[in-house]
Amino acid sequence: MPLPLNGRISRRDLQLRAISLPAPLALLVLHQRSAGLAFAQDSDAESTPSLAPTPTCRDDDDVEETVAQTEGPYFTPNSPERTSLREPRMTGTPLRVTGYVYASGCDPVPGALLDFWHCDDAGNYDNEGYRLRGHQFAGDDGQFTLETIRPGIYPGRTRHIHVKVQAPGGPILTTQLYFPDEPENDRDRIFDSSLVMDIEPTTGENSEVTAFFTFVVDAG
Repeated sequence: MPLPLNGRISRRDLQLRAISLPAPLALLVLHQRSAGLAFAQDSDAESTPSLAPTPTCRDDDDVEETVAQTEGPYFTPNSPERTSLREPRMTGTPLRVTGYVYASGCDPVPGALLDFWHCDDAGNYDNEGYRLRGHQFAGDDGQFTLETIRPGIYPGRTRHIHVKVQAPGGPILTTQLYFPDEPENDRDRIFDSSLVMDIEPTTGENSEVTAFFTFVVDAG
């Protein structure tokens, strides 16, 4: 994937580069953030305000940890271990969330625990079972992938995904992930733009949506 002619590279492009490479080269690509590249969201970089990279990894500095947010009322412990939350006959647009878990020093966190939960396409949570709930562990390079559906709109909130992230032996980060360009983002009282995922453009209405996000956690 060549560098764009305008010298700008989006967070999504950076993640795509890293995900397609072996772990050592992926880390090298991610550390190129300190080499003077400009980062912007996927739309026109010249006319659209840029998003802060997640994370801003520099070899000579620590990075800020991912912002914590409320757990909400519908967390259920002891979710099943699985990387796909999709089930037969489940309605909703397929969504794939992928990225990395890093410590504040930009080192990957192998075996980091990620526990995801969100509402269904109609905005309802399963509070009796484990539908659209599950946990997994990051790989040796800190990478994770979640297969699910795009959540619906829960009353009073914007579209979001709940997640808990924990480095082995470290404290638990509880936060939420958001989608760009949602009309409800501006009306949601706890929405935080630093938690917006990068979304790869799709070609069809029901095509799988691919989202990217990198967590930065306290590794203890």
